[in-house]
Amino acid sequence: MANFYKDNPDIQNVLDALDLSEVATLQEEDFRFAKEFPCAPVDVADALDNYRRALEVCGDIAGNRIAPTAEETDRVGNVLNADGSVAYAPGIKLAIELLGRSGLSGCTIPYALGGLNMPCTVLTACNDIVSRADAALMNIFGLQGIAETINQFADEDIKRQYIPKLCDGTYTGAMVLTEPDAGSDLQSVKTTAVQDADGNWFVNGVKRFITNGCGDVLLVLARTEPEFSDGRGLSCLLVEKGPWVKVRRLEHKLGINGSPTCELVFDNAPAKLVGQRRRGLITYVMSLMNGARVGISAQGTGIGEASYRAARDYAASRKQFGVTIDTFPALRDLLCDMSVDLQAARLLAYYASKCVDLEMGLAKRFESLKGMPGAQDVRRRFKAYAAFNKMLTPMAKYYASEMSMRTSNGAVAVLGGSGYMKDYPVERYLRDARITTIYEGTSQLQVVAAIAGVTGGLVPEVVADILAGVACDGDEALAAARARMQALGQDLADALAYVHAHPGGKAYHDLHARQLVDAAIAVVVSALFIRFAAKFPEKKAALDFWIQTRFPAARAALEQARSGFLAPVTDFERIAPFPPLADEASPSAAVSCSFP
Repeated sequence: MANFYKDNPDIQNVLDALDLSEVATLQEEDFRFAKEFPCAPVDVADALDNYRRALEVCGDIAGNRIAPTAEETDRVGNVLNADGSVAYAPGIKLAIELLGRSGLSGCTIPYALGGLNMPCTVLTACNDIVSRADAALMNIFGLQGIAETINQFADEDIKRQYIPKLCDGTYTGAMVLTEPDAGSDLQSVKTTAVQDADGNWFVNGVKRFITNGCGDVLLVLARTEPEFSDGRGLSCLLVEKGPWVKVRRLEHKLGINGSPTCELVFDNAPAKLVGQRRRGLITYVMSLMNGARVGISAQGTGIGEASYRAARDYAASRKQFGVTIDTFPALRDLLCDMSVDLQAARLLAYYASKCVDLEMGLAKRFESLKGMPGAQDVRRRFKAYAAFNKMLTPMAKYYASEMSMRTSNGAVAVLGGSGYMKDYPVERYLRDARITTIYEGTSQLQVVAAIAGVTGGLVPEVVADILAGVACDGDEALAAARARMQALGQDLADALAYVHAHPGGKAYHDLHARQLVDAAIAVVVSALFIRFAAKFPEKKAALDFWIQTRFPAARAALEQARSGFLAPVTDFERIAPFPPLADEASPSAAVSCSFP
């Protein structure tokens, strides 16, 4: 019997190292729910035990029911029926039912609405486990932000009508944002929502690239204020699946074939306003997308886990020249790199999730303490974690998704020709990984989102938060690692000062944003590894490998940021000219495209 939680001690160890005691206390509001709900924990130890048991259930379902069907799911995909409905692949359908019956589909939803009231960090671990089994399923299971958004912003009638069914797996949901001409530029959304004389809302328009667009509960971004052509005119509306929503096509994709990606047509679809008009993009969708980005960081981590395990197992059994290939130094270096890359992504994703939990928990605590002693201190901490999250959420999504690409590509390399064949799952992992760097904002957009926090000087504050209570002075290895981390942090500060002062202004700043974010991640992850190694000394080797391999790259990135290099902006046309059109007389003319 496979259990994808029990066989992965790193998940529990990372959670232990991060210490979720305060998160649990805030989530349970000082454990007051135990008086009303029998399943609610009575103290911190009970809450942490609940988290462990939930993860064990998730690990059992993932290992024994989801993973065995992943290959078939990838092969057969989903089916678009003649009536516009979608039939899930059998493995996906079963998994949705099992996860719903287990209660995990309502992981973070309050007890009163049928959920388990667990923190975001536990959901991140669940998404990590599920994605290792089948990354495509995470795109449905991980959309719990739909229920969370409804719970946070919708009225009570909407909450009670839809959230319990989302929790038990009766319903699935979708965030319906992008359009044929509005991908990342959501301010350009053209789908409309209008009211009739009785105040009823109706949605009309076309949406594209909608993950699980065949779901039962659709949160639709639509223009309710035609006088505004930008984000000020957009609202969030709930549309329930029905004949007024047609799945016009299922996209044919490189990977995640078990996740139906739909093109939708809304034909006067009855809708319900969620929250207030005009706040659809600036408040509700941004909340949805931040949650989705955390989910994708876990998805990337799960793909990385599956890829690393496949490579490690193959290398230990594959013999060449009379020995197993894991004895070759170059291959050992690659496997070490994959392992540490994966550990770094998990540390960053889980810490970002913990910060989300602290922001939300402290915000609630502040509301309950307004005007009372200690309220302002709670407010200060809530604001600090809110600022952290604006930087950490895109960092985690960026790093984990890129890690999944590197690690799955490394797995294919380890397996060689076999890795390129469908006899082994690593080619699927590579195909599945590619989308993680694209949806919910490309890697470059995550850099754009994270750079403000880096340039605003948040990295030292984040490092201080991570290392609070961690004593390094009595441990020579940890003290040395901390000193080297601090030196890199100073190099980052120097580079930021240079970029701020450069006469190239915003163009120079934007050009070198990736280098600065990469260096900032190297610093933050170093702090996380130090905290991890202080709790689990066997992780000192991974910490040292991180410093030895990532710090030179980070310093090279900072050197480039301080170089004054601006050629991609100033000499773009000469460096990257348009290729000349094929000469009509050339042999290739018959297959070339002609342009007016």
